[in-house]
Amino acid sequence: MTAESPSQTKLSSVLVAASLRADQWRQLNADARAWAGARAQQDTSALRERCSAGLAQLRPLEQCWAYPGEALLVLLDEALSAGDAPQFARLVRKVSASILSGDYRRDEQAWDAVKDDDRTLLDALPPDLLGSHDKPYFEVLIVTPGDPAKWEQANREMRLMRRPDDAFNYAVVHAGSFEDAALAAMVNADVQAVVIIDGFGFPSLLGVPDLHEFISRHVNVDPDQLETGALSTSLARTLKRFRPELDLYLLTDRAAEKLAGSDEAAPLRRVFHSIEEPMEIHLAILDGIRDRYETPYFDNLKKYALRPIGTFHALPIARGKSIFGSNWIRDMGHFYGTNILFAESSATTGGLDSLLEPTGNIKKAQDAVARAFGAKRAYLGTNGTSTSNKIVVQAVCKPGDIVIVDRNCHKSHHYGFVLSGAQPYYVEAFPLTSFSMYGAVPLRTIKEALFDCQAEGKLDRVKVIDMTNCTFDGHMYNPRKVMEECLAIKPDLIFLWDEAWFGFARFDPFHRMRTAMGAAAFLSERYRSKAYRAEYDAWKQKHPEIDPKDSKSLDMPLLPDPDRVRIRVYQTNSTHKSMSAFRQGSMMLVWDDDFQHVEGPFEEAFFAHTSTSPNLQLIASLDLARRQMELEGYGMTMQMTDLALRLRHSINTHPLISKYFRVATPEEMIPAEFRASGIKDYGPPHGTWTDLVEAWHSDEFALDPTRLTLVCGDGGFDGSQLKGLLAERFDIQINKTSRNSILVQTNINNTRSDAALLIKALADLSREIDQRQEQASSAGKEAFAARVQSLMVDVPDLPNFSRFHDAFRDNPQGRSNEGHMRPAFFMAYDESNCEFVKLASPEVDKRLKEGPEMVSANFVIPYPPGFPIMVPGQVITADTITYMRKLDVKEIHGYHAAQGIKLIKASILAGRRAGSDK
Repeated sequence: MTAESPSQTKLSSVLVAASLRADQWRQLNADARAWAGARAQQDTSALRERCSAGLAQLRPLEQCWAYPGEALLVLLDEALSAGDAPQFARLVRKVSASILSGDYRRDEQAWDAVKDDDRTLLDALPPDLLGSHDKPYFEVLIVTPGDPAKWEQANREMRLMRRPDDAFNYAVVHAGSFEDAALAAMVNADVQAVVIIDGFGFPSLLGVPDLHEFISRHVNVDPDQLETGALSTSLARTLKRFRPELDLYLLTDRAAEKLAGSDEAAPLRRVFHSIEEPMEIHLAILDGIRDRYETPYFDNLKKYALRPIGTFHALPIARGKSIFGSNWIRDMGHFYGTNILFAESSATTGGLDSLLEPTGNIKKAQDAVARAFGAKRAYLGTNGTSTSNKIVVQAVCKPGDIVIVDRNCHKSHHYGFVLSGAQPYYVEAFPLTSFSMYGAVPLRTIKEALFDCQAEGKLDRVKVIDMTNCTFDGHMYNPRKVMEECLAIKPDLIFLWDEAWFGFARFDPFHRMRTAMGAAAFLSERYRSKAYRAEYDAWKQKHPEIDPKDSKSLDMPLLPDPDRVRIRVYQTNSTHKSMSAFRQGSMMLVWDDDFQHVEGPFEEAFFAHTSTSPNLQLIASLDLARRQMELEGYGMTMQMTDLALRLRHSINTHPLISKYFRVATPEEMIPAEFRASGIKDYGPPHGTWTDLVEAWHSDEFALDPTRLTLVCGDGGFDGSQLKGLLAERFDIQINKTSRNSILVQTNINNTRSDAALLIKALADLSREIDQRQEQASSAGKEAFAARVQSLMVDVPDLPNFSRFHDAFRDNPQGRSNEGHMRPAFFMAYDESNCEFVKLASPEVDKRLKEGPEMVSANFVIPYPPGFPIMVPGQVITADTITYMRKLDVKEIHGYHAAQGIKLIKASILAGRRAGSDK
């Protein structure tokens, strides 16, 4: 969200304080230069006042960062008070440049008020070009009841404990209260460890008007109800929920031994008795960072690459001798360099470990992934989440199990059902017809499917709920709510959440509440609590029985029995899609209370789908992606979200661009019935960060702001056209398209320069459209209007899944529509079972009216939108045919126009017994 009025600092802007802070320092730098550069006879009072107001705006929140620190800030105050414009401008320039470049992390001169440090473009080059080996830098937050006047002295004392052989450098920032500590951890992404000293108070000492209101709404803490000393452990729990990666330490004069063994100390890494061991605290802080910094597989791979290995094994490319000595492919060595070739091997000895049977470094790496992502177990995937999904489906499903699944999920799920023999029960997402896309599946629809199975006596066969979160287009489920109500109907359900695009979300506290692992942790804690048991008992008294045939049950909130409920959650994510991993890097995260019953099948499925020759660099990149996200994921994900919000605002408020392009709002992307908050858009004047957080807590669906549906139909472009144009003319890469939109997604790799590139491209295209329209004839203008009409108004209705043919259903008269897709799929392997019919032929229309029913022999998946409009065994209806005939996309997997639609012959279907694999 954009900044509030400069007269006060509000929490709505504090939540993106890091980016706003840099902007504000740059603005202050510009004002200071203007003041210092004023002519001698010029009245500078207004310029000085602007500098004073700018510094006053920054001052309250600067206590949340170690740099520039109180010493430099006092010098700025003194220069301003003395009217020393040159000195003020010099100091502001120094601080502003250092914050922008990050020089304070690696250069002591940035902290020196006397010495100046001029950053050059060389500082922004990759480290391999500079030979840079700077120690990683972080900040330690000390929450203390001590006198703020002595904080600077404490900082100096902490710096004296640094040693040359320390692996990391850190600086200290202080907070004097619960609220100020929460604020500092919230806005300062450099904070990696927190030292909590007993005795501080609750209310803020800073001037942030709505901080107390925010804390009271989102932190379940009543300071008046806490026992003496309990504020410290309450703060620890709060910080751990908001930023679970932080290392927390407590210094107390209470009985440290007793406290260390209590539940209160669970969020703490270590408890110290008072401040009797300052060097131990220093070493403990470094040790905590070292645990997260360690990348077991990558670290060993680097050592392996330095060893003089003789390879009498597969993989001639290993060590690079076949390349560096080549007369013809030496340029490969020049391009890729020596490290990647020296680090290649097909061996699992020498500490490299085996991905199929990890016992060493890969096992340690997987344990670190589980810790970082909040899972009980983690597995690394090297063939993309397409394979990860098939592994999980095959592990948790056996032939005959029913899976309630979003029909629009990735094709890997559908193929997983074919492999496992599970029966998909397809449920529909709400349609967004105007954009030719689907949203997500309403909870009411999922509950209805469960109740239908229960009414027919098949609930015991329902094994899995399989949903995509978030969807390609950014629709985020409320997994807590979905799982809670479904578990009330069947307490041992397994949930597979395909979070291919959502792996980053663990490290953003607002996205995290919408993740599978975040929900698993929340519900696990909730169902163990006394408060939930009381809530459930009261609910059960009102609702002793749930009638699956009563429609009121669909709309009534349901609660599971805490004595029966099992938390069984699997999450797959495409690490390479949102984190710094090589392509095809994927993770499978597990929180399953009954995993002991799944471990064997999971291992078999993993063996079945995982190569015995996985790419070592890919495994190492997954190890490194975890390290990065655990140490700087919080700041990076907040910045990418802020960048997306800036893009959204810049496009939708631009007077020229918005004539032809716009970013679809939450109001357009999510029907009102699923937005109880009533939120319409992100950012002023529609709302603040606080409004966004409230909406994400309450609404059934929320829109991920980092996924921007850029509507281009008003400019006369379909999605594929604009995608090609942006790539060819502007070097801008786009992934997904729809009939009248493209998907712009921000990630941790994007910068404001990237955003400017997109804005410039859209502005150039908008000017060209304007010019063409000004010069166009009446016929030309009519043609343009007709093109826009066809893209934005005359859009085809989206077809729903019809049903499986009776030959592939156990109970054709039942309400539940699960079907045997596996036999239908393999029927098509025998050509004599199949026939083709041309899409535009009269025969299609005749069979739709008179029969026999047309039944698909394979998957048919148009791109876009990328979901199967036909699956093996599905009855083809008029809606599907109409949609296919209106499609104007070039890529349709499973359909070749020259042949036509591939069908299972009616004669074959007539002779098939339902449920048979013959």
